[in-house]
Amino acid sequence: MCGMPALKLSSKHCDFINDDHLLGMLLRQRSDAVRIREIIAKSLSKEPLTVEETAALVMADDPELVEEIFAAASRLKQKVYGNRIVLFAPLYIGNNCVNDCSYCSFKRSNTGAVRRTLTEQEVREQVIALEENGHKRLILVFGEHRRYDPRFIADTVRTVYATKSGHGEIRRVNINAAPLDHEGYATIKEAGIGTYQIFQETYHHSTYTRVHGKKTPKADYLYRLHGLGRAMEAGLDDVGLGVLFGLFDWRFEVLGLVSHALHLQHHYGVGPHTISFPRLRPAHGVKSDSRHLVDDYDFKRIIAILRLAVPYAGLILTARENPDVRRSLMAFGVSQIDAGSRIELGGYTEAGDAQVMEREQFSLGDIRSLDEVMAELMRDGYLPSFCTSCYRSGRTGEHFMEFSIPGFIKEFCTPNALLTLQEYLEDYASPETQSVGEALVARELQKLEDGDFKETLCGRLSAIRQNKSRDCYF
Repeated sequence: MCGMPALKLSSKHCDFINDDHLLGMLLRQRSDAVRIREIIAKSLSKEPLTVEETAALVMADDPELVEEIFAAASRLKQKVYGNRIVLFAPLYIGNNCVNDCSYCSFKRSNTGAVRRTLTEQEVREQVIALEENGHKRLILVFGEHRRYDPRFIADTVRTVYATKSGHGEIRRVNINAAPLDHEGYATIKEAGIGTYQIFQETYHHSTYTRVHGKKTPKADYLYRLHGLGRAMEAGLDDVGLGVLFGLFDWRFEVLGLVSHALHLQHHYGVGPHTISFPRLRPAHGVKSDSRHLVDDYDFKRIIAILRLAVPYAGLILTARENPDVRRSLMAFGVSQIDAGSRIELGGYTEAGDAQVMEREQFSLGDIRSLDEVMAELMRDGYLPSFCTSCYRSGRTGEHFMEFSIPGFIKEFCTPNALLTLQEYLEDYASPETQSVGEALVARELQKLEDGDFKETLCGRLSAIRQNKSRDCYF
């Protein structure tokens, strides 16, 4: 039950994750084909699913029904997002941390980790390296430490936005950092951030305590659970959820994510802008626990079920996964990926081609260049996008859901994706990638109806090719 609000929690605080209730819900479900198809039909009408409906999909183990879930997720992704895939890169700012999470190489007890916080000049150098490869969207990652207070985070965001190289600029800065109080979020909002992302890591209470210990800031389950509620109360209307799959039963964690999404939508009118679902990866100084590791087949189920359960949310598939896995899973609901990623502190200018485990939070599975990933996406028929127009046009929060739930967002996203892709092709692409990209742009234009809108779009694409314009959007 929700109690009186505590000062440090959100005004809507309560422990809305009931472990026994969610586990019991899983035990009660049966693979009823008729019901599963009814739930799929509801999702295809772009309605968010209830937790109980999600549990039915999770427990549908019959191979034929699972294939229907996969097909529906792919179809829904096309309805809401089209063939667009948004690209970004992570930038680690500092790995000092007061927490001692059992699965993380940055935990305070890992004396073998190389600790570092980028200086302002080093941040500029990393951003220039990212821009010169074509990136427009970043997520900044911070450990939980007194050095990384809201003012430090806000100043770092301003440094990123102010750093430009040639045609390069970062147009969208998201944040992955510790939960803050209301004043902290307000400070960061002033810097113009996009999405604030907090992973609960695991929604299972006893597992949460086991992997985080009892004497660290992160040990406070409720403070973390309501971190995004406080963010919304402070005026940040774009937030991102995440679970680290492999800490507890994936079925339970999916229900926890959906419960959290519904809580936010019910109390704040806005669900999560993004949902992330990384799997445990090897990490320096970390002893792995294999009891709940998720295989590739169940990972595919996770992505498909989340797409059906939360149809408006962007689903992020990270470079933790290897290229073959990423390619095979793209069609089942993924809408965002990182590419050309390095997660060592200073990795974009210092690491070279090999990973440096002592400087990473975990090992990456895909360290291909942005250009290689872009070329593969386009050869596979996807439309890579660096678009940030919704955020700068006010289509965020409730407005974003108004557009995205009915699927109207495609009307903005496809033309804006084409414009940002054209910028990449002109400014950064290799000759081979440019050739693949120009063919894709031509095919996408053929799909549009002739008229004033298409003529305007073609004019803007031409202006980019002639180096007369950049950063134009609808």
